Amino acid sequence: MSNNDILDMYIYETNTLLEQLESIVLDAEKENTFSQDNVNEIFRIMHTIKGSSAMMEFDTLAKVSHRIEDMFFLIREGTMSVVKDEDRPALFDVMLHSVDYFREEMEKVEAEQPLNDDVDSFLENINSLIAKIKGEDLPAAPAPKPAAEAAPPAAPAAPAPAKTTEGNANFPYELRVFFDEGCGMENLRAFMLVTSIQGFCAESDFVYQPAGVESDSSLSEVVIENGFLLQFRNEEDRARAVPVVMTAGSVHSYEEQNYVPAPPPPAEPAAPAVQEPPAAQKAPAAPAAQTAAQQHPGQGQKESLISVGLSKLDQLSAIVGEIVITEAMVTGSPDLKGLHLDAFSKSARQLRKLTDELQDVSMSLRMIPVSNTFQKMNRIVRDMCKKLNKQVKLTLVGENTEVDKTIVDSIGDPIMHMVRNSMDHGIEENVEERIAAGKDPVGEILLSAQDTGSEVIIQISDDGAGVNDEAVLAKAIRNGIASPDVEYSHKEILNFLMAPGFSTNQQVTEFSGRGVGMDVVKSGVESLGGSVTISSEQGKGMTTIMRIPLTMAIMDGMEVSVGDSIFTIPINNIRSSAKLTEADILHDSVNGEMVKMLDGYYPVIRAKDFYNLPGGTDRIEDGILMWLESGDTSYCLFVDELLGEQQIVVKPLPAYVNNFEIKNYGITGCSILGDGNISIILDAGGLYAAARNG
Repeated sequence: MSNNDILDMYIYETNTLLEQLESIVLDAEKENTFSQDNVNEIFRIMHTIKGSSAMMEFDTLAKVSHRIEDMFFLIREGTMSVVKDEDRPALFDVMLHSVDYFREEMEKVEAEQPLNDDVDSFLENINSLIAKIKGEDLPAAPAPKPAAEAAPPAAPAAPAPAKTTEGNANFPYELRVFFDEGCGMENLRAFMLVTSIQGFCAESDFVYQPAGVESDSSLSEVVIENGFLLQFRNEEDRARAVPVVMTAGSVHSYEEQNYVPAPPPPAEPAAPAVQEPPAAQKAPAAPAAQTAAQQHPGQGQKESLISVGLSKLDQLSAIVGEIVITEAMVTGSPDLKGLHLDAFSKSARQLRKLTDELQDVSMSLRMIPVSNTFQKMNRIVRDMCKKLNKQVKLTLVGENTEVDKTIVDSIGDPIMHMVRNSMDHGIEENVEERIAAGKDPVGEILLSAQDTGSEVIIQISDDGAGVNDEAVLAKAIRNGIASPDVEYSHKEILNFLMAPGFSTNQQVTEFSGRGVGMDVVKSGVESLGGSVTISSEQGKGMTTIMRIPLTMAIMDGMEVSVGDSIFTIPINNIRSSAKLTEADILHDSVNGEMVKMLDGYYPVIRAKDFYNLPGGTDRIEDGILMWLESGDTSYCLFVDELLGEQQIVVKPLPAYVNNFEIKNYGITGCSILGDGNISIILDAGGLYAAARNG
């Protein structure tokens, strides 16, 4: 295993542990206490971060995590009763501060930047809390490792049979450690034990087998098969190591045994008196291990999960995309026109079935729940409640909805912006106003996700004051994006909120008023092929709905032609298609051509006229109308002909084309067809907006 692989593993594991830690602290703060399971889990998390940071030689991270571990050792031994009620808010603040500190440092690790060496003030806060927990007047000085202080008396040494293959007369006191089955990275877990023991035992006083676990991942199999053997020069050091092993993560059991040289052959055939070695001693169930077992019922069984780099998944998606294109090229080859090849047709259908399944599997590998992104909003609401002196609760719905990893990473900022917007602008500052309006004194922000099959709908709503149309319109007029002589509808006024640089805050605060408005949300979501809509009722609250495709790599589309040009319309935007006559078209002085579909009237956009194409039909009877929907937009697109449904690979437009702002004309990308031609992928919502504004 290379150093880069070890570093990647360290970053991944530490970030995962920090997410768990933040979630535990936020939940505990609501109850104003840590449960014993919480305390045990935090102790385990900090112990793991300390060991792995020491292994990576990040000394400041190891130092801070060690001190927090010390603090929770005291809490674990005395329960939360040792923390006074007046000190608990400071404890929660310190723990959340520690999460922020570690995250900032992990970002530096990823960016290969030097870490912050000045942690004295942070450690003083921790030491101050430790002093209060101990009942002291001054911050406690760094103490030796608590686990070693509280080490239980070692079991009476029982002579074991000679170990001629592994025994070492210079290091006779042995401790063999076995890890949970399927825990993974056994070689690094073994080395983390070594680094923990080095904190109190000189390197010259103990050795371990197999050697080289810090750099050779193949030794994981040896550790799984034979355990990890620690050999000590002094019995006292082994006794101090036992609590370290007991509290380490993923340790299943351990054995203590002493090396005894084989006695010389007896002069007479008599059985030497050899005391039976102790049976494999199962590590007492440390509270942290119990917590893990409760949270992960399948622990102890072989884990069927592996970590895969996102770059490899990107490469897989690219290859699958090329396979889809190649399959279309083979089955749609012009050389096959007019030929009736039953065997080939049967094989082509089977190939299509397999490529569809391959695409589904490759896409599913990239799908992860939005829960991590949603959970991060708890921290934002918590911090803003304190700074703005507001009482607000965050309700999460559908957090297990799965979306493409790339999209999950991209929607974090838009969601965060909207949650902060609801906290700062939406929820009323005056509780009396809410009570007078018949509302709960505690405001509520609802964050939900719903999978519709083709897209995920993310909704952020609050029960605050809603949007003040007059204030928004006045600001829009001052910014020059609205005219005082025009009467605007409520919906048009809401759309001003998404104009660049628009903010209704008169003063610059930590959270708003810096000219960074909802246009950031709009552009961010649209870059993912999604759309944003806003609704609001004054006095009732505001709702923002983001519609985002589940994945961006491969999609199902309907190919249509206009003259010699071919366009692809995403299947999820198509409601129906119809052949109509000129008599079915209504002419409206405001909206132009309209057509009745079911119980409503919808505008007609002619693709030929909008894109100024040289070919194509003008007669309604000779073409076909596609009824399209995107968000709250619904209209009919007139094209020449339907060519059929096709699974397409979405390709980004060349950079030089994007310089012409072609996306503002309802074009979101392109795809290569089976015959080698290029098909333009239409953005149904963007096309309608461009046509109405053009």
